[in-house]
Amino acid sequence: MGTPRRVMGVAAGAAMLGATAIALAPAAEAAEAPCGAQARACLQLHTNTAWLTDGGRITYGGVPVTHGKPGYRTPVGTFKVRYKDIDHYSKQFNGPMPYSVFFTTNGIAFHQGSLKVRSHGCVHLSKEAAAKFFTTLQPGDVVQVVK
Repeated sequence: MGTPRRVMGVAAGAAMLGATAIALAPAAEAAEAPCGAQARACLQLHTNTAWLTDGGRITYGGVPVTHGKPGYRTPVGTFKVRYKDIDHYSKQFNGPMPYSVFFTTNGIAFHQGSLKVRSHGCVHLSKEAAAKFFTTLQPGDVVQVVK
């Protein structure tokens, strides 16, 4: 209990000098992602940011992402990881999708991709972030996408 006495002493000393004492606030709690506590992965579209979470507390991120362009919007909602494919190749869009973690029934996934180009609905991550999402997320884990 030395802290209150120290703060009181600082305040008293400052008052004697005619200065205003400033009380320090306690350290802020760890940040929380903007998704529900059930989400294991959280994506916020308007900030282009994704996190891995546990009980609503951030375990990794926020990391920058790009997502669906007009006509191919990334859907908002709560989903579950369906399956993963470390070396997926999209026949539909003729391109590689390394570290794919699929979370919708129509092929939307987190995967390594350009952070400068918007996708056909998928969530592009850096190589490091895509690998982390791939190794962390498991089938059945909840993915929440918010505006």
